[in-house]
Formats: sequence, C-alpha cells, structure tokens
Amino acid sequence: METKELKFKTNINCSGCVNKVKPFLDKLQGLESWKVDTDNPDKILSVKANQTTDEEIIDTIEEVGFEAELIQE
Repeated sequence: METKELKFKTNINCSGCVNKVKPFLDKLQGLESWKVDTDNPDKILSVKANQTTDEEIIDTIEEVGFEAELIQE
C-alpha cells in the first residue's frame, strides 16, 4: 500500500495539547508517523499514512476536542 502525506491546519498549540492527542493518533491503524508544528501559526499536523483516511484523522482529532482541517496541496 502506498504511503501518503497529509497536512492539516489545527488548533493543537502546545506540547500539552500534543500529549492529549498522542494516544489517540498512536492507536490509529495505518498511521506510520505524525507530528505537529506548534511553531507554525497554523499549527500544522503532518501525517504519513498508508491506510488511514483524512476523515478518520479529523474525526480522531475532533474526538479529543481539537479542530483539524485538511490542507489541499
């Protein structure tokens, strides 16, 4: 399966917020890696996924209480 890179604009703005979403993103099947650039004004979540859809990632982020919007490249 091909790995795709997805980017999301979020409101995950500090290391505490990252720690809140970590267990939820880590348990998603098909997610190879992820990181949040909290220094970027748009708080960009970068994801490498091979099976997970952008909808699943957005739903997971929203489940924790944050917002995520797919950035179309």
